Amino acid sequence: MMERLILFSNIAAASVRCIVGLSLISQLLSSPKLKKRGAAAAAGGAAVMAVIFSNIELSDLYRMGSETLLLAVCSRYFQKTCIRMSLFIGIFYEITVSFWQFLAAAWLGVLFGSPLFLDFNTGYGQTAVCLLHLLLLTLGWYLLKASKITAKEAFRLASVIAVAGFLASVTLAEQTVLTIADDTLNMWTTMAIVIMMSVLVFNVNRQYEGEKELARLKSEQAELLERDYVTLNKAYAINAKLFHDFHNHIGVLRQLLTHKKMEEALQYLDELQMPVQGLTDTLWTGDDTVDYLINSKAVSAKESGIRYLVQVEFPRGTNLQSADLCAILGNLLDNALEAAKKVQSSEERFIQLTIRRINKMLVIKVENSYAAAPIEKDGALKTSKDGHGLHGWGLKSAQTAAEKYDGMVQTSYTEYTFRAVATLSYQSISKE
Repeated sequence: MMERLILFSNIAAASVRCIVGLSLISQLLSSPKLKKRGAAAAAGGAAVMAVIFSNIELSDLYRMGSETLLLAVCSRYFQKTCIRMSLFIGIFYEITVSFWQFLAAAWLGVLFGSPLFLDFNTGYGQTAVCLLHLLLLTLGWYLLKASKITAKEAFRLASVIAVAGFLASVTLAEQTVLTIADDTLNMWTTMAIVIMMSVLVFNVNRQYEGEKELARLKSEQAELLERDYVTLNKAYAINAKLFHDFHNHIGVLRQLLTHKKMEEALQYLDELQMPVQGLTDTLWTGDDTVDYLINSKAVSAKESGIRYLVQVEFPRGTNLQSADLCAILGNLLDNALEAAKKVQSSEERFIQLTIRRINKMLVIKVENSYAAAPIEKDGALKTSKDGHGLHGWGLKSAQTAAEKYDGMVQTSYTEYTFRAVATLSYQSISKE
């Protein structure tokens, strides 16, 4: 009877470990939320392995290794995460769980003065297992409810867990109630140090990836500004030519009107207006760069037969930098233009840009029609463009700019409409 209870407990514990581990990997690697199929596959695989290992006496290292591989495969297949980082997180997650399982058993043994808690094949040992996995369930519930854990929050939480484990293992070596082999204590103390180092390594890696994104973002911003500078310079050249020939145009119009040729005069005016028509419908946000960007995309949309709707409520005097706003708007609008162009029916092509302020939050929403469903790779949307350069812009660039203002970029799509929403927190700046 006890053997069956222990087997059931091990199966339940393994399932909880793998589901929470899969959810943790999804959060840390910013992939979509844990899917039911992924959770079911992880729980099922863990249950099968728990039954196998109950009939074969092997070291816990084999169990940890098998569960790590299961987590990496499930996260890669169902959550589309990077296999390398999934393995890294999975390894240290399994080490940390085993470490805290030992600490729970040891401190229960100290509390009740019984070494039986260190034997996980007894009812006493299973008490420690159940206690730890109840805490894991709490962590899993938090991960599922949290919309997104920021890098700072993840590092802070992981650091607290790692340092608390190290202090608990050091304190355990000083107690005299429960006799624990020195080799066992030294091994777990070393593991505590390894866990702390893994947290630091992971945080350094995230910072490095963030810096690479910023470097790429700056490079792409420079290309965008150079491209728009050329376009604006061309527009100025057209205007200069127009004003230079102004007296000639006035003479022609006077001649046409003198002879009451109204239709010819109107046609002549239309021809004069054409080169600068795209610059006349100005939307004033208070930021010249953003104004120009919105209007230049309006011209591109009109040339491609795309309905371009804009509703703007923009705050004045904020800490939002023009370069960051251009990175977000330029990326979202470029993606929308590229997707809407591919819609066969011109009547169904549209882009709607909405900018709203809610308290101290700026919300930028871009909605557009599309012909084919977005492509996902490693949990991120990828461009379907064939070129390079500016075509290499991804939503990560916009996300990097948004994170500078404690914001984020989220995407979703229905059968006919793709939606990208960027949220930014801003502060008012005095103009004194």
